[in-house]
Amino acid sequence: MDNRITQEEIRKTNRQLIYRYIYDNPRSSSPGICSALGLSRPTVATNLSALEQEGLIVRAGLQENVQVGRRPVLYSIRPDYRISIGVEVLETRVIIAAVDLYGQRTGLSTSSISYKNKDACYREICSHILSFIDKHHIPHDHVLGIAITMQGLASPDGRTLVYGEIMKNTGTGIEVFERYLPFPCSFIHDPAAAALSQLQSSPDMADSIYLSLSTHLGGAIIADRHIAVGKHGHHATFEHIQAFPNGKPCYCGQKGCWDTVCSMPALTDGEEPEEFFRKMREGDEKRCESWNTFLTHLARLIKDLHLVNDLDIMLGGHLAPYFTEEDISFLYREVRRRCPFEEEDDFIALSSLPAYQISIGAALKYIHAFLENLENVEEAEES
Repeated sequence: MDNRITQEEIRKTNRQLIYRYIYDNPRSSSPGICSALGLSRPTVATNLSALEQEGLIVRAGLQENVQVGRRPVLYSIRPDYRISIGVEVLETRVIIAAVDLYGQRTGLSTSSISYKNKDACYREICSHILSFIDKHHIPHDHVLGIAITMQGLASPDGRTLVYGEIMKNTGTGIEVFERYLPFPCSFIHDPAAAALSQLQSSPDMADSIYLSLSTHLGGAIIADRHIAVGKHGHHATFEHIQAFPNGKPCYCGQKGCWDTVCSMPALTDGEEPEEFFRKMREGDEKRCESWNTFLTHLARLIKDLHLVNDLDIMLGGHLAPYFTEEDISFLYREVRRRCPFEEEDDFIALSSLPAYQISIGAALKYIHAFLENLENVEEAEES
């Protein structure tokens, strides 16, 4: 096998390096790029010219504080060169978000749609997506793709819902959307989408476990700032570990899964979270007891996950905003009480992201793929 690197591959690599450097360092100059990447002036100049001509980068003024000679031109990427769309499909509504190459939200819409696993429903959702794109004046050739999340597990390639017991759509293929949308489409598990959103807002976030405490318990494992996928599509499904074999029935068919004790319905019993926590903080005895039981169960789950992985735990989802410092301290005490090792109070954190984080996180799937592969950044010839 010939493993030699061709000149074409070198040119492509240089071009990707230059684009990524400008992405990470807005307002970069040609001399600065040469120095940082160790590339020649002709190589950098040729690629900058091509990237600018194609619209991937724009001029951002001139460098200040230059002692001698002409001030170098500064370059930044064009964030709207590509746009990604994320769609969260729930039982009674659909949330659509658009993000640019920096993951910044450029559009958000919520529509009341009653979900049914039928062609007419998918056609209606797609119609809303297309209207959203047109309303926000997004050129179709700028759309990287449509990432769709539901309350179900997606196959590793994002083509199939391998488990959709909640919304009764197990086995549904992405073609139900692709037949109405002229863009690449894929599924993504909703906790994975939320974890992607958390990664985007936390540049220093290390390897972690993300726990989504919402209508259902869910999770994702973050490794090397990527969402671990697994072999069959059910990676990090902590919610279906059977903690109480004789407990309440779970929608998966087992009894006593973690979802039955660490989800929002298990805590509030149908009451709106805001009302539950208002009364609980006022000292309502029944709700205080429910919250104490919930935190105790959650501490057990955190302890087990921490023993297996020894990673930071990020608590997100609809319940995260209601946690207080006192609640986190309670979790640490309960973890230490059950853990055979000494533990520091340094591995539980709270997410502060808004409710629409899942649709934004879904959209980030295509942004990350673009930045990692830069498939749309064609190589330029070196002069």
